[in-house]
Amino acid sequence: MLFGDIETALATVTNTRSRLAKIEALAALLRGLDPEEIEPAVGLLTAAPRQGRLGVGWRTLSARAGDHADTSNLTISDIDDAFSELTGIGGAGSAAVRTRLLDDLAGRATATEWHLLVRIMTGELRTGALEGVLLDAVARAAERDAAQVRRAAMLSGDLGGTTRIALTGTPEDLAAVGLVVGRGLQPMLASPATSVAEAMAVTGRASVEYKLDGARVQVHRHGDKVRVFTRTLADITHRVPEIVEVALSLPVHDVILDGETLSLDEDGGPRPFQDTMARFGAETAREIALRPWFFDLIHLDGRDLVDEPLATRLDELERVAGEHRIPAVLTDEVDVADAFARDALAAGHEGVMVKGLDDPYTAGRRGKSWLKVKPVHTFDLVVLGVEYGSGRRSGWLSNLHLGARDPRGLFGEPGSFVMVGKTFKGLTDDLLQWQTAHFAERQIGEVTGGIYVAPDTVVEIAIDGVQRSVRYPGGVALRFARVKTYRSDKTAAEADTIDTLRALLPGGGEAATEG
Repeated sequence: MLFGDIETALATVTNTRSRLAKIEALAALLRGLDPEEIEPAVGLLTAAPRQGRLGVGWRTLSARAGDHADTSNLTISDIDDAFSELTGIGGAGSAAVRTRLLDDLAGRATATEWHLLVRIMTGELRTGALEGVLLDAVARAAERDAAQVRRAAMLSGDLGGTTRIALTGTPEDLAAVGLVVGRGLQPMLASPATSVAEAMAVTGRASVEYKLDGARVQVHRHGDKVRVFTRTLADITHRVPEIVEVALSLPVHDVILDGETLSLDEDGGPRPFQDTMARFGAETAREIALRPWFFDLIHLDGRDLVDEPLATRLDELERVAGEHRIPAVLTDEVDVADAFARDALAAGHEGVMVKGLDDPYTAGRRGKSWLKVKPVHTFDLVVLGVEYGSGRRSGWLSNLHLGARDPRGLFGEPGSFVMVGKTFKGLTDDLLQWQTAHFAERQIGEVTGGIYVAPDTVVEIAIDGVQRSVRYPGGVALRFARVKTYRSDKTAAEADTIDTLRALLPGGGEAATEG
């Protein structure tokens, strides 16, 4: 299939607000794919090449805006092969090899195809082809049950592979997709709550757990083989030998554990989040040690537990990894939970998680029964642009333009981002130096006094609240925003939504549905 067919389908998806029309356009495309094209095509549709990070930035790609083909003759397989070559380049002379490869790819693409390829390679694709729409399109194209397709994608953590099975396999093949020890699956996510009492009004009797300012880890063990994944399913096994050692000490053969890890200081208190992430970025173990705390168990010795209630999963977790469980209390009394939350804060942690005991593990989704309670509002937002600083910050990229995710397309294309404020507060000199280099590589345009950047960098922002705004299209602006930390462990698809921010306004439940 020609890449131009993907370009046409994505244009249809972008230009219509009808979900049914989006689904049909994508389903028609999927029906025309050869089996070997399915997984590469899904990677192109979602701006997530199956090869992973390609190691090329916007500046490198934008330099190839010259001669292009007059007619479309570039195939999906051509692009997939080029992406595979890109990820395999290394050693002496690699820059020249990369340049020749990109020049050839750009020359074979039409001008509009190259523009689309640049957006795919930089993760700056805003088409409204969200995963949920694509999954419905897969079900339509394959004539399979949509719920079964979603479940297979959830359990496998592999949208491309699920699509291939749905389109080329039998219904039984799709139904047989389950958890595989050693293959990461999307983690269950939490929603915010303003207080323990508000959270327990939703959950009833709950497991109230420390909310650590650490990094999410998913630990798989099969016999004497261990794999450790981040929340984005990056394999970091070789970087965390102490977590591997803990996993091997457990009295199990097969297990999948969900948890959090962070580094501790000399007094046993939590180090800053940046220290933990520094270890994740190290190829070899450093002097900063990581300790895992587990809060869920979703597979045990041949038994999938995703459909079991949390109470059952916690019983098994206690039996298997009791000494490595995250501090928690089971209670239906708000006073007890509040006291536990105060203990968590006194120990230097962010707050607490309040989890209902009756619900299953909803991988890849924001479960209504998992609620995070922090003493201040913190949100994961996406950097849309950065302005240069002045005075002591002259020459550094300083003032961040912050955006919230707009999944329903209330203020633009579905899946795009709507600006909600700016901040230059909370930035250390080290962060200023880092973000100046980082965002220079992510530049996709210019704004007054700064640059637009690819919307793929997540930053955790603390705020005192929000207020109504006529300046920003989402109708909401942040109050007293300051940078808490960058979240390299999160993708832009996990950023908080404009609905969540608008819900903080007076009458926010109604405000969140306006537009």
